[in-house]
Amino acid sequence: MEEEDCCSTQLIDGNGEFNVVGLEKFMKTRKFSQCGLSYAIVAIMGPQSSGKSTLLNHLFYTNFKEMDAFRGRSQTTKGIWIAKGVGIEPFTVVMDLEGTDGRERGEDDTTYEKQSALFALAVADVVIINMWCHDIGREQAANKPLLKTVFQVMMRLFSPRKTTLLFVIRDKTKTPLEYLEPVLRADIQKIWDTVSKPLAHKDTPLSDFFKVEVTALSSFEEKEQQFKEQVAQLRQRFFNSIYPGGIAGDRRAVVPASGFSFSSQQMWKVIKENKDLDLPAHKVMVATVRCEEIANEKFSQLASDEDWLALEQAVHAGPVQGFGRKMSSILDACLSEYDMEAAYFEGGVRNAKHLLLKSKALQFVHPTYVTLLGHLRSHALTNFKIQLEQTLSRGEGFVASVDSCMQSSMIEFDKGCSDAVIKQADWDASKIREKLHRDIEAHASSLRTEKLSQLIAKFEKQLNAKISEPVESLFDSGGKDTWALIRRLLKRETDVAISGFSTAAGGLHLDEEEFGKMVQNLKDYSRSVIVKKAREQAGKVVIHMKEKFIMVFHHDNDSMPRVWTGKVDIKAITHEACSVALSILSIMAAIRLDEKPDKIESFLPSMLIDGTVIISSRVRGAGVAGYPLDSSTWEGVLPENTLITPVQCKSIWRTFNTETEYVVTQAIFAQEEYKRSNNWVPPPWAIMAMVVLGFNEFMLLLRNPLYMLALFVVYLFGKAIWEQKDIPGEFRNGTLAGLISLASRFLQTLANLLRQIAAEAQGHPTQGPAIHTQTLAQNFRNQTQAPVTVSSSTLDSSVSSDISIESPQLTRRRVTNAEYEDFS
Repeated sequence: MEEEDCCSTQLIDGNGEFNVVGLEKFMKTRKFSQCGLSYAIVAIMGPQSSGKSTLLNHLFYTNFKEMDAFRGRSQTTKGIWIAKGVGIEPFTVVMDLEGTDGRERGEDDTTYEKQSALFALAVADVVIINMWCHDIGREQAANKPLLKTVFQVMMRLFSPRKTTLLFVIRDKTKTPLEYLEPVLRADIQKIWDTVSKPLAHKDTPLSDFFKVEVTALSSFEEKEQQFKEQVAQLRQRFFNSIYPGGIAGDRRAVVPASGFSFSSQQMWKVIKENKDLDLPAHKVMVATVRCEEIANEKFSQLASDEDWLALEQAVHAGPVQGFGRKMSSILDACLSEYDMEAAYFEGGVRNAKHLLLKSKALQFVHPTYVTLLGHLRSHALTNFKIQLEQTLSRGEGFVASVDSCMQSSMIEFDKGCSDAVIKQADWDASKIREKLHRDIEAHASSLRTEKLSQLIAKFEKQLNAKISEPVESLFDSGGKDTWALIRRLLKRETDVAISGFSTAAGGLHLDEEEFGKMVQNLKDYSRSVIVKKAREQAGKVVIHMKEKFIMVFHHDNDSMPRVWTGKVDIKAITHEACSVALSILSIMAAIRLDEKPDKIESFLPSMLIDGTVIISSRVRGAGVAGYPLDSSTWEGVLPENTLITPVQCKSIWRTFNTETEYVVTQAIFAQEEYKRSNNWVPPPWAIMAMVVLGFNEFMLLLRNPLYMLALFVVYLFGKAIWEQKDIPGEFRNGTLAGLISLASRFLQTLANLLRQIAAEAQGHPTQGPAIHTQTLAQNFRNQTQAPVTVSSSTLDSSVSSDISIESPQLTRRRVTNAEYEDFS
């Protein structure tokens, strides 16, 4: 049982090789690493074959190999062995060192002795110095040279490490211990006083570095029972040895159990490299390495913690309620475990590594925290947009709605940030909050701009609808007050639009400058609509001039169609129609929205009409040197307000005359035809001659009524033939042609009349009235259409189409004049 419990292991072999694997196995099987600072290290040193292993086995119930006295005195323990003290609290590690002054290593090989002694003093809390009783008082005995070397090394330490030196006097003689102990203490003090000390410890007493204890034991071989009783009494001193007042109670720079393996390795490494042992620096080094290992281990556990992984995954999916509380709990557990395992290492290093672990852990979870804040910001921004839309849909003011919704969203974000606070961190969410505030303001500004754009588009559309058609109609009418009416229309509709815009934009809190800019934009837009429409109509000015010319030329002042009789003055009518058409050109030559006077209306007629009614191409082709219309600008008109330049007016006037010349020519031709067609009555002198010369024949008819009857019958036949055959119409194409046509159909016509008379005589009166009615209707149509027919026979299809649209143009003029009476 004891062998299983103590688990003796060779720590360092005789060649100075450190058994790392064996030590790790020892610490694992004995659960030494879990002891923290609750452990003690007891080492023993002394001459070879002085009973060190025997003493340890009886004192701590270990199983170190003992020398067999029956086989002679020789080296038993090689290197350094460790074992667990059985049945002793706290956990006690017993270290058995190879004996000094052994013949196996020789006289000159003292290096390993010094190394093992230094290692024992550096590691152990209690160093048992095993010595023979008869060596007390000797200069070279009791390991005095070795102690001197050890003291010199210990004096080089930066700070004292108080180690208990327990001198065990073996094979005690009859000399009382009270006499032996002062001699031994005096020798130790002498050694201390004679060693060279650093300046920092020149006056440092021995008690600052060592606690000296002395005990004596009887001979194991001669008085075994008494030896065992004395050892049992000594064993009691190792119970609770690390407590205050215990044999190892005054410990300094103790290394936690979990760092013992690394610490002992580093100590042995330093010793083998013949370097001075610096326990405080070594303590810091051990604490640094071990605490870093613990911190890394805890960080790895944090990174693979299931609660953390679940929380991280949830955060990536969206906002998580209670994130700060959950994350703080996970970090608390990580840091607490570190503090628990690193509690016994050097405080400064432990705390530094604690802070480093905390910083590393916070840095590790910070991206998740930022992601969570991003979700909170996005969620708050989305809620702001939704709430603002709902609020505006209820008809509330824009600015008030933005303020209330912004406040609500910021409060929501602040609550989320408070819930996400990790108590171990002092992270500031102000930058993300500022970004949320900027995003909200940007959205509100964008929405405000959109609202303004919608309002402007609405009123621009309204202006376009209210201005475009009336302006087009005014240009079509071509009155002298066209631009005056357009200016009135512009002012009225613009004022209405500005008033409506001012009311609609009242909730957007536009500043004075911005509102003025918007109003000016509306004014500019309304002007641009008119300018655009004016330029559009100016491009069709020839069409408008021609329509106006035809309307005036073909209708009188009562809007009745003209009949080109011999009494109509075509020249005057043409002059009038050209003047009206030229007024259209004058109106469309320039934009007159600023009421600046110009001379276009007086200039164009004086240059193009006065004294010259241009009909003939010969006249139109004649040029005049220095013609004023050769200019490209109008006097008193800005270039941007010019629609048609003087040069363009001249070209347009020529085009207009070319297109209207045919209409005038056809009217003249129709008038001449009308005169010819109505000139079949004989002249008055011929009538007077016939009356004078035919007086005798007239008297003959009066005396013979039968002649009158026959003459009446002839008249009736002639009348019927006249009506049926349209005699005037037959002679329109010439006298000879009319005679030939009548001669070819005279007999047939006469036969038809006789058949009609016969039918009436046989009692079929129904056909007579019908034929008579038809004849009368045909006669009326022939009489009313006669002048038009003559004209139409000579006009081409283009002129006919112009005449066919005269009534719609006349109707438009009447509607336009009625619609804009209030502008005059």
